Amino acid sequence: MPSSLPSTTTLLQAAVKYLEDELMPTLKGYHRFKTRVTANVLNTVRRELEMRGKQAAAEHDRLVAILGHDGEVEELSRELAKKIRAGSVKLDDPKLRAHISQSLRDALEINNPKWFAR
Repeated sequence: MPSSLPSTTTLLQAAVKYLEDELMPTLKGYHRFKTRVTANVLNTVRRELEMRGKQAAAEHDRLVAILGHDGEVEELSRELAKKIRAGSVKLDDPKLRAHISQSLRDALEINNPKWFAR
């Protein structure tokens, strides 16, 4: 993409700003609610684009540390689940607990960052 064009995240921010600042004040009831849902979806997509690459790399590193070998994140996650079910990775393993905790935090940072303000 040419550098003269706005980034995808900038375009998403502009769309949300229009929905929230200009359109929503003119709406009531059902259409106001659906516009709020749409703005939330666009914000979630924007956060996913901004954060997921870094989060995925960190998740990969955590899985490699737990399992002791490299691979694709999806394959490593499936392998970890099998090892947990088989009992070869214990639920009280500090690396596993840290991995699960960070994975949940990463998901919430994308899907509902306001949760951390509570």
